[in-house]
Amino acid sequence: MMPLALLGVGESGTITDIRGKEDVIHHLHNLGFAAGTDVEVVGNTDAGMIIAVKGSRVALNRGMASKITVSR
Repeated sequence: MMPLALLGVGESGTITDIRGKEDVIHHLHNLGFAAGTDVEVVGNTDAGMIIAVKGSRVALNRGMASKITVSR
């Protein structure tokens, strides 16, 4: 398991855990990030990452992406 922030473009994984304050976890759940969900990194910039999740693309900064743990 590793933080989502460490995946490169084209790499994918399954969310195993989301850490953080309750409001952060709730916000990520609203965006489609939940345990058992498959995600793929489709873009990577200095500012953050673009993640494909549940048929949508979501931009996350690295701090937020580091709160999401994935397994490959």
